[in-house]
Amino acid sequence: MRKWVFLALFSLAGGCSRNDESPVPSAPQPPGPAVEPTASSPFPCTFVDVSESSGIRFQHVTGGYGEKFLPETMGSGGAFLDYDGDGILDVFLVNSCFWPGHEPPGQPQPRCALFRGKGNCTFEDVTDATGAGISLYGMGCSVADYDGDGDDDLYVTGVGKNVLLRNDGGKFSDVTESARAGVGLWKDPDGNLKPDWSTPSAWADIDLDGDLDLLVGNYIEWTTATEIFTTIDGVTKAFTTPDRYHGLPCRLHLNQGDGTFVDATAAAGLEEYKGKTLGIGFWDFDGNGFLDMVLANDTRPNFLFMNRGGARFEETGLAAGIAYDETGRARAGMGIDIADYANDGVPGVVVANFSDEPISLYRWQKDGTFSSEAGRAGVALPTYNTLAFGIRFEDFDLDGNLDLFIVNGHIEPAVNMVFQNQTYLQSPQLFRGRGDGTFEDVSDGVGAGFRHPRVSRGLALGDMDGDGDLDALVTTRAGTPVLFRNDRSPGQHYHYLRLRLHGKGKNTKALGTTLRLTAGGVTQTRLARTGCSYLSESESIITFGLGKATRVEKLHVRWPTGSEKVVPVEGVDRTIDVWEAVP
Repeated sequence: MRKWVFLALFSLAGGCSRNDESPVPSAPQPPGPAVEPTASSPFPCTFVDVSESSGIRFQHVTGGYGEKFLPETMGSGGAFLDYDGDGILDVFLVNSCFWPGHEPPGQPQPRCALFRGKGNCTFEDVTDATGAGISLYGMGCSVADYDGDGDDDLYVTGVGKNVLLRNDGGKFSDVTESARAGVGLWKDPDGNLKPDWSTPSAWADIDLDGDLDLLVGNYIEWTTATEIFTTIDGVTKAFTTPDRYHGLPCRLHLNQGDGTFVDATAAAGLEEYKGKTLGIGFWDFDGNGFLDMVLANDTRPNFLFMNRGGARFEETGLAAGIAYDETGRARAGMGIDIADYANDGVPGVVVANFSDEPISLYRWQKDGTFSSEAGRAGVALPTYNTLAFGIRFEDFDLDGNLDLFIVNGHIEPAVNMVFQNQTYLQSPQLFRGRGDGTFEDVSDGVGAGFRHPRVSRGLALGDMDGDGDLDALVTTRAGTPVLFRNDRSPGQHYHYLRLRLHGKGKNTKALGTTLRLTAGGVTQTRLARTGCSYLSESESIITFGLGKATRVEKLHVRWPTGSEKVVPVEGVDRTIDVWEAVP
């Protein structure tokens, strides 16, 4: 998280200089050429804030007591999942906690929370009943059936502690130690071992052995004792930017198939790449059947890890043109998503960045490199002043074109004192996909609740009311979560198809499956995966908007095992089950 002018102001503190990990920043550059706005019909969806009536009562706690430790401005991930298998989405929320020695008298440590969906966007608190109420200085979470028993398990990341919660029939148990899935360690200058500060996590069958492996992104070498003093007024402490700390490598935990994991970070070729990772995205860019990874790094070059098979990766971000921006500068990457956003079979990578850094949009090329498309796509100028965190491509109006949802919020409450174009509280943004690789900012036309400014962090998507379109969970720093129900306008007759995948063996949700659906002469591509956004997890069911098409012409499925088939589809506007093997 970087503001270039901050660097000059930092010197007023008389403190530390920048470490040698990051290149010296150049002055902020304006975004690339912008797409001229074109007139269009109003966006046919309204996002209604149903938080108050939802029954979710949750307060994110930073534990701050005036020191402004860097972790306090981050965190607050969340997830849509179906922990009890009843077909109705539930909500899991990650909390942080009080710093040791600074617990308010008589107050218990804050906990993570689980809310069971009852339908119609209402929930009940089942934290105590399920054992999901763990306490840690939490950051984010991911969801997957890692043990292959058919239910959703949870992995929660944090500062110095990660927790694997195994779900057995709706009851969660902390199996982190027995599964060997905890945090890694780093050495301080005195040779003392310190635990990682972990941020995003994601699940995938990295080595194609039939079970799910775990990738954990890590941030910086940090403890309360190594917090660096930073100021924006020469006197008062501000939140320190991460470019002043050394980064950490991600950790790859390979699933052994018996409920345990082995740390394969070094063997996979990942140990030497010390990023400051806040986003993980999977895609098979070169079509070799193995999932590749893009890691969004904060004030460090983004990483592109190409999977060469057998859980061995080659980092090619610099050569591929995704490590830096057009000026050769590492941006402050937060959330990430990867999608075929132009419906032409070509993936694009979007990365949420700091203020005065528009979001990045990279498009895969046939020669194995990426082109920078944010300016041409029309998303650079509208995102230049915002500080973006959670970010996702999805088709919210079901017209067959992917839209882009971004949530924003600054890290420094007093930022407006120095930068008058910046605010601490910021509104989310919605960009309508035109289907040709360009987008239109429709944020002002999708509801008054959507325009309300907040300090937003996490973004998860799912159909929580069962009407076929995607709703949103937005988490906030030191605040309460927001539930946006997506209401399509009366008379909007766009159709949809939702797919619930069933894989063979222990990969029960068939993560890594590629789907290509053709309707109305347009072919859309989706990948079943976890991760993306910022520290948050969306539902596993895959939604295709069909526009005005009333039938699916073709659904082609390529399973992670390599087998392929065309699945017959009868009817639309429903959820269907797609099985790799005959049930």
